[in-house]
Amino acid sequence: MRITVRITADRSRCVGSGNCVRTAPGVFDQADDGLVRLVGGTLSGEDARNAAEAASLCPAAAIFLTPQED
Repeated sequence: MRITVRITADRSRCVGSGNCVRTAPGVFDQADDGLVRLVGGTLSGEDARNAAEAASLCPAAAIFLTPQED
């Protein structure tokens, strides 16, 4: 069984600090308004680890990870 992580971001909470983009550029980007934009939604492996670190660094707590089983 492989465990993956579903990632979501609440743009209404985002303050545009960019920590997520610097920590996990394969998962996050910033839209023209400077707010978080997801590049991927279901992750595993290194991308999941990077996304978890980005969530922990988010000053607005706008990133959410939900474990999912394949």
